[in-house]
Amino acid sequence: MFTDRGRQRFYAAGWVISAGVMIVASRIWQLHLREVEQRAEEAERTRDETAQRRAMEERLRIARELHDSLTHSISVIQVQAGVAVHLARKRGEEVPPALLAIQEAGADAGRELRTTLSVLRSEEDGDCSGLGQLESLIGRSQAAGLPVTVTVTGAQRALPPEVDQAAYRIVQEALTNVSRHAGQACASVHLHYTPAALSIQVEDDGTGTGSSPRSGTGIRPAGPGLGLLGMRERVTALGGRLHAGPRDGGGFQVRAEFPARARP
Repeated sequence: MFTDRGRQRFYAAGWVISAGVMIVASRIWQLHLREVEQRAEEAERTRDETAQRRAMEERLRIARELHDSLTHSISVIQVQAGVAVHLARKRGEEVPPALLAIQEAGADAGRELRTTLSVLRSEEDGDCSGLGQLESLIGRSQAAGLPVTVTVTGAQRALPPEVDQAAYRIVQEALTNVSRHAGQACASVHLHYTPAALSIQVEDDGTGTGSSPRSGTGIRPAGPGLGLLGMRERVTALGGRLHAGPRDGGGFQVRAEFPARARP
């Protein structure tokens, strides 16, 4: 039989052992949790690395496709335009502005393709163009026979690179559509800067009597083309809004608005 003192010592020893077991169990549980977390982090990192590798492989595939399909065609255009310009000057004839515009556009397309391919082959993203090239774009459009006016309102400022590039592409595609579908038309480009946004408006007064009629609406009757879809995707991806449709009184209008806070 235990005396009272013996029982107290027994109980005390039991409590010490129990506490020790609980501490050891708690420590083992913490180590187990840490191991599980580390495994989860490693799995997530592996998944991210796999996704990045697949994305890079896809970018390289696209780069190869672009190189194989476009480089030759652009080179042929540049060579043919250069030969035509040379022959016209050799005969003492005035070189048509449209031919000079084709030559310059071919050179620009070659530069942009090379830049795009270098971006696709790089692990870092980059932009190929921006509103800094707008003057050159307007000049090419005018040389090709499309009268274009440009107005800028608000405090012009540096834009986030992705907005700068998308804005340029919107103007470029809109003017391309005017040249293709508006017939004998004049176009206007209006850029409006606010502290938090950039608005772009491209209008024409065309009638759609060119080789690709727009029935006076600026859009083929069968529906919007890939250019319009591409514009909408660019704007939507940046959290903006796009409106494209006929103007009152004729012609067509493209209006885009981007959230575009000033860069810090």
